Order: sequence, then structure tokens, then C-alpha cells
Amino acid sequence: MINRSTSVGQDISFRLASLEDIGKLVEIESRSFSAPWPEEAFYNDIAHNRFAYYVFITLDGIEVGYCGVWIILDEAHITNIAVLPEHRGKKLGEQLLFKVMNLAKEAGANKMTLEVRVSNDIAQSLYKKLGFQEGGIRKRYYTDNQEDALVMWVNL
Repeated sequence: MINRSTSVGQDISFRLASLEDIGKLVEIESRSFSAPWPEEAFYNDIAHNRFAYYVFITLDGIEVGYCGVWIILDEAHITNIAVLPEHRGKKLGEQLLFKVMNLAKEAGANKMTLEVRVSNDIAQSLYKKLGFQEGGIRKRYYTDNQEDALVMWVNL
């Protein structure tokens, strides 16, 4: 997709995931979330969901994060975004989400939505930085602890 270098000389690039990448997606997912998605969810999306895209962010050729998005007509829905714990705080999540927002826009989406845990202030700050606004609450959305989700929207 695109390559860029960071100020410390690390190469950052983005690429779409394929069926061969499911193991990498599962690894990043399981190291990032307390209730990770199962392998079957990634397989079904990549193999059967024509609306689903998964984009990796790579650092010096190593996959360190991913973002999943469904692009349906004029709307994009972020399914998940994750960066490995040891690579957080480097603005990689911001670059990844910005890339996916542009991908969705190029595919014809004019708005994007996502859900985020109400307790996840760090993620909410990132989303607000990129223009997302609060749109509502989904009660007991997360199955691991019944936490509410904040629904956020942005016009692309």
C-alpha cells in the first residue's frame, strides 16, 4: 500500500490481510484484548464477507497491528483495531486508523462508525482526535464483563 519512514529510521507500511494471515491476526488479537475474537471470525470475514477488509500496519516488515473494517455502500464500520502492547504509544494506531479511513473514503464511504468500551479513554481520545463524535451507548455490549460500548461516528 504505502511506505513511510519514521524519524527513528523505522519503515512503516500497510497491507491487506489474506487467508494466509489469519494466524497473525489471531496473535495480535489475543495479545491485545481480554475477550479476543476466535480464529473462525477472521476466517469467515476474509473468506466469505465481501464487505470486510483487514489492514496490517507493519514496522520494519513485521506486522504489529491491524484494523478490520466493513465497507457497505456509503458506510464503513470498524470491527476492531489493535496494536501489539510493546508497540503502543508510538502513534501507530493513529496512522493505521487514518489509513483505513482513507481506504473507506476511496471505496465510496462517506461516514464511519465504531464501538469502544466506555472505560477506554485512550482509544476514545484517539478517535476524537481523528474527528469521531459520540453517538450513543450500547448497553452491556461486551460479553466478557457486560461493559457498555460508546458508539462513535465520523463523516469522511
